[in-house]
Amino acid sequence: MKAAIIIFPGSNREHDVALAWKRATGTEPARIWHRDADLPDTDLIILPGGFAYGDYLRCGAMAAHSPVMREVKERAGRGVPVLGICNGFQILCEAGMLPGALLPNRSLAFTCKDVYLRVENNQTIFTCGYAAGQTIRVPVAHHDGGYTADPETLDRLDGEGRVAFRYCGAGGALSDQDNFNGSARAIAGIFNETRTVLGLMPHPENATDKLLGGTDGCAFFAGLAGALG
Repeated sequence: MKAAIIIFPGSNREHDVALAWKRATGTEPARIWHRDADLPDTDLIILPGGFAYGDYLRCGAMAAHSPVMREVKERAGRGVPVLGICNGFQILCEAGMLPGALLPNRSLAFTCKDVYLRVENNQTIFTCGYAAGQTIRVPVAHHDGGYTADPETLDRLDGEGRVAFRYCGAGGALSDQDNFNGSARAIAGIFNETRTVLGLMPHPENATDKLLGGTDGCAFFAGLAGALG
């Protein structure tokens, strides 16, 4: 099973997600520099977190036009799964691979802490390691994580089961307080129409080692690896 992590200037979570993938599969993912227009054959493409191009213009706006993204889009069109975490989610939205955009947190401050997520749809390769409605705890680390889209798009995401995760309390209930960054409808992650592209702001890769505070992200990568295997 092969995975490829795309690295942009300013990426800083490629090592974390590589470790999480290796824990789940026993294999090292390939690491691809953004200027490489050609991708190796791969079963999964990952856009990691960080601050691509220093988050100039808009988060992910410059990275969305990197040469490698043409190939990422082409592979995604052929059904190769693509996972974008945090800055990777922003890049996917800027590249038009997912709808909507990520706005500054309503606090206008960078937030780094553990949050609770409710699994909204577990009938996908990305979320099959969880039960529907399950609550998990994973870290967030972002300044621009408030998901937004027009009402029609939000209704379509809800109606088509394309919301992957929502911010919630420890018991799974939704509240304005737990939706700390002000995301529309407390959305923390979404799928494309075929559910083969996932973007999410929280970092499941940083919840795969009990020595670092939690392992709720293990099922994310184990389930994905099992679905692809």
